[in-house]
Amino acid sequence: MPKLITGDLSKKTCLVTGASAGIGEEVACQLGQLGAEVILGCRGAARGRAALERLFQRVPGGRFELSLVDLASQASIRSFARSFSQAHPQLHVLVNNAGVWLDKQQRSVDGTELTWATNVLGYHLLTAELLEPLRRAGDARIVNVASTLAYGLDLSDVEFERRRYQGIDAYAQSKQADRMLTWAQARALAGTGITANAAHPGAVDTAMLRHSSPGFRGLPVDVGADTITWLAASQEVEGVTGRFWRDRRSHPCEFANPDQEQALRALCNRMTGLVLE
Repeated sequence: MPKLITGDLSKKTCLVTGASAGIGEEVACQLGQLGAEVILGCRGAARGRAALERLFQRVPGGRFELSLVDLASQASIRSFARSFSQAHPQLHVLVNNAGVWLDKQQRSVDGTELTWATNVLGYHLLTAELLEPLRRAGDARIVNVASTLAYGLDLSDVEFERRRYQGIDAYAQSKQADRMLTWAQARALAGTGITANAAHPGAVDTAMLRHSSPGFRGLPVDVGADTITWLAASQEVEGVTGRFWRDRRSHPCEFANPDQEQALRALCNRMTGLVLE
C-alpha cells in the first residue's frame, strides 16, 4: 500500500489530463481526497462523465469538474486553455498524463504522427498555453508522466517518416522526449516559483498495459498514481524541480543533455507555432 500523503489542498486548483480512466482518474481521486478542486481534462464526453460519476461516489463532496480537450489537436488545446484561464485564474498543479500507444502509424488532425502529437506536443503546448495561470498561482507544480521505457529519440525523424514504425518505439521515443522537455521546462521556469518534475508510475494495470502486454499483471492504479500525487501535493518536494522520480525517489536521467533538450524544445516550438523564451 502507498504511504499516506498528507496535506490540505482545499485552496488549490489542479488539472489532470487523461483523467477518464486509469492513472489519471486515480490521481484526480487522490488530489480530490486532499481537498483540491480538480479539473479532469478528457477527450471523450461519455467516458469523462462516467469518470466524474465514479469520483463523486468515491469522494462525496469532492470538487471535480469535467472539461473536454483533445491533446492531439492543437486547436482543441488552445481553445481549452483559453476557457480554462477565464474560469480559473490560478492553476496550482498541472499533471500531464494523457498518452497513447498505437500499433499502427496514425496521423493527428494536424497531420502529425499521433503518438508524438499526443504524448509530446500535447504536453508541451498545453503547458505553454497555461503558463499565466501557473505563474499567478505563485508556487505551482508541473508533473509530467514519463516512463523508464524510454529510448530512441531521433530529432531528425520524430514522426517515423524514414524509420520503420513500431508502436513500442514511438512510445519509448515520446517518453524520452517527455523527460527531456521536463528538464528544459525546469530551467526555463527557474525563479518563477513553478517546478517541473517527471515521474514513472510503473507498469500499472491499465487498458494501455493490457493492450501492449497481454497477460502481464500490472501494479494497482493507486500504487501507480502515488508518486505523481506525492509530487503534486507533498511538502517534502516543495521547491524541488528538474528531477526524474520513481517510487518517491529521485533517479538520474541518462538523457539529461541541455543542448539536446533545447534542440527538442525548439523543434516542439516549431511544430506547435510557439515562440517561447
